Amino acid sequence: MSDAAARVAVVDARGLRCPLPVIRLAQLVRDDPAAGRVTVLATDPAAAHDIPAWCRLRGHRYLGARDEGAHTAYDVEVVRPTAPATAP
Repeated sequence: MSDAAARVAVVDARGLRCPLPVIRLAQLVRDDPAAGRVTVLATDPAAAHDIPAWCRLRGHRYLGARDEGAHTAYDVEVVRPTAPATAP
């Protein structure tokens, strides 16, 4: 496993309402090329629908959610495009 695939970043979106948890997730994925996985901490119930939908639209893998009491943790595997192979 590469360092990028092993690195887990956290988006703390607790207390933020829709669409901010997904916006923060998108910003982190865009701005941090080393993030291979992202855990979003959110209290907004809409995140349960928004985060999986965003993953489908953007080609990332939604790994699931965990109830952690006062918030829910949503896990995302970031899928980065690979460069096409060049001819010799």
